[in-house]
Amino acid sequence: MRTTTAIGYENNLPISDPNSLGTREIEVPPLGPHDLLVEVEAVSVNPVDTKQRKGAPSGGFRVLGFDAAGTVREVGSAVTLFAPGDEVFYAGTIDRPGTNQRFHVVDERITGHKPTSLSFTDAASIPLTAITAWESLFDRLLLNEESRGTLLVVGATGGVGSVMLQLAEALLPGVTVIATASNSERATWARDLGA
Repeated sequence: MRTTTAIGYENNLPISDPNSLGTREIEVPPLGPHDLLVEVEAVSVNPVDTKQRKGAPSGGFRVLGFDAAGTVREVGSAVTLFAPGDEVFYAGTIDRPGTNQRFHVVDERITGHKPTSLSFTDAASIPLTAITAWESLFDRLLLNEESRGTLLVVGATGGVGSVMLQLAEALLPGVTVIATASNSERATWARDLGA
């Protein structure tokens, strides 16, 4: 049996409580056919992490975390997209232990090669914000390269908003983007991203 160090919670306590988070050695699950064993180099904290810790029963000990970046150490028997040594980034799933652990098992089909231009830390900050921005623009609003008109992005200098601005700039040439920002520095940031 292999174990890994993980960060999680046992009780839904306020984050100000010193017992709200804990570290524990947990078992590394066996790899399924399409699984990767990733040595996690960086994770990010998202609103879903805090919501889960506040409201979801732990079932004993629940490991937090969705976004991660790291290096593939082992692959399952049917893996075709990755090999040991590949650098990857991804958003995990709610039905598996979270990414806040040294070694994490993730399905190759929800994993991407880490861009070489990004550090592990920067790569770990992208998955859930990028997925949310993409789904908002293309799955919910049904925008495409033929779209015309004006798009208002409220909160454009946050994680999702800033990714949304970049996607619109790159993929929606007929759409004029207007963004909200709380001060002149953030307004400059939004303009630099295409608003």
